[in-house]
Amino acid sequence: MTDVRGATAVRYRERLSPSLWAIVSAAVAAPMAALVLTRIDTTLALVGGILVGVAIIALMIAGSPSVGVQDGVLTAGRAHIDLAHTGEVVALTGDEARYARGPGLEPRSWHVIRGGIDGVVIVQITDPDDPAPSWVMSSRTPDRLAAAVRRAQATPRTPYR
Repeated sequence: MTDVRGATAVRYRERLSPSLWAIVSAAVAAPMAALVLTRIDTTLALVGGILVGVAIIALMIAGSPSVGVQDGVLTAGRAHIDLAHTGEVVALTGDEARYARGPGLEPRSWHVIRGGIDGVVIVQITDPDDPAPSWVMSSRTPDRLAAAVRRAQATPRTPYR
């Protein structure tokens, strides 16, 4: 993809939506709501149960954070940082990712971690004014996210005039 200045624009976006098992678990609320409403009316119970199940799943998906790289900015959830203030990027999977999300987790880091997503990307922050030493982000494709960050770090940015 090229931008108006002719340079290659690095873009990556991933929504950290809930896993299938989390959605199935949330769908259990539908029959529970239906059971509560059964004493009033069975038709109301059926409709109410379906509406509750759909509403919970829709809220889970709509409330999912995203991670991305665009125009030299890394976004993780509601936070964003200019990639000029970032350093080393590490993509982890398997046991290394579990350790990074668990005992190896730096408490001062910015975390966007979702259960059910195995991969983790850790981006070091070089800005001395930033209280977070790194960002720890879940990713289904940690290699692609790390590569997008590295490409955007290496891409020179020309300021708009």
